[in-house]
Amino acid sequence: MIDFHSHFLPGIDDGSDSISTSLAMLDAWKFQGIEMVCATPHFYATHNTPERFLYKRNTAFELLKEEAGERLSSFPAIRLGAEVRFFDGISRFDGLNELCLEGTDLLLLEMPFRPWTSRMIDEVGIIASSTGIMPVAAHIERYMDQPRHLFKEFLKLNILIQSNAEFFLEPGFTRKGIKMLKKGTITFLGSDAHNNGHRPVNIGPALDVISRSLGDGFITELTERQYDILDQFTTDDFF
Repeated sequence: MIDFHSHFLPGIDDGSDSISTSLAMLDAWKFQGIEMVCATPHFYATHNTPERFLYKRNTAFELLKEEAGERLSSFPAIRLGAEVRFFDGISRFDGLNELCLEGTDLLLLEMPFRPWTSRMIDEVGIIASSTGIMPVAAHIERYMDQPRHLFKEFLKLNILIQSNAEFFLEPGFTRKGIKMLKKGTITFLGSDAHNNGHRPVNIGPALDVISRSLGDGFITELTERQYDILDQFTTDDFF
């Protein structure tokens, strides 16, 4: 299983505050049987340039690797990416390719928490249809209070959907999450882990809930589908 959304790189955003916290989070993923973790620190176009962001992200990763040493090989595989906050004009932004998940054309996109407009949805559609980039909508469960017609329009776009583990762990939401997962609306799962406290690595418990509802075979099929998508959107120069 892939954890597609996390904030464990030390000192780069509101996630892990230290290398020791980052290593403890990686231990948690290992214990929960996760095979790959995507490091997706926040990118805000109003605060950063792609060049500055990538420098900070890569520096944090190198420091983590240095401290981990030989332990790194025992952890889940790590792919670097970003959680990019939607902004006006994002479909015309030159640096979008650089913010995709390492070696792919997959872009983890955080939609606004303010009320959506048709124009916002149109911009996401343009990214998917005209840039060669495949948006992956982050934590879809957080947008359930958007206007119903706009939320439906968003789900009809040719994009991928990621949900957080909380969707399957919080009372009142589990049934909806299972339904969307079974229907194929949700492709990627993520812990959105920031630390080992109030926002921990919790994808393992979510998988237990899913397995009880849909069976272990469904987990296997979902994992295979995730890796197929990674292969589909892997860039030619990655290898």
